Amino acid sequence: MKIIIDTNLWISFLIGKRLAALNALLKNSNLTVFVCDELLKEIEDISSKQKIRKYVGEKDITDTLKVIHKYCERTTIHKIAVSPIRDAKDLYLLSLADTIQADYILTGDKDLLTHIKVYSLQDKLLKETFGKEVDLSEYTKGMYLLEVDGKMFKVVRE
Repeated sequence: MKIIIDTNLWISFLIGKRLAALNALLKNSNLTVFVCDELLKEIEDISSKQKIRKYVGEKDITDTLKVIHKYCERTTIHKIAVSPIRDAKDLYLLSLADTIQADYILTGDKDLLTHIKVYSLQDKLLKETFGKEVDLSEYTKGMYLLEVDGKMFKVVRE
């Protein structure tokens, strides 16, 4: 599974001194966490701010960056996303997601929460929601269509 962890979560792990929990996530062989230069720069920029430095030291930041470089796959954005996102500085995350065909973006940023529609294969709208994920447990096993930000995906509920 391909995932992207947004800067706000990296900083939360850093402030909360939860690198052990982060290591466990990153060592999961079913996940590949992707980063790009833009994400790394944002992590460095945010972690160097005075309000963050009240909670973390240089070693904490260095350790976090070492963990990222050790366990994450670094890639270059090849495809710029087209999205009506409110905060243009977050567009690189959507572009990274398009480039690697990410399964998930893990974020706490409400600007990145997505409008999701679930359809049957007969093109009947079953559910409409906003958020980072959609629960299909109320539906029978089978294939469904998800519309996420105007893009259609086939998903299988097992």
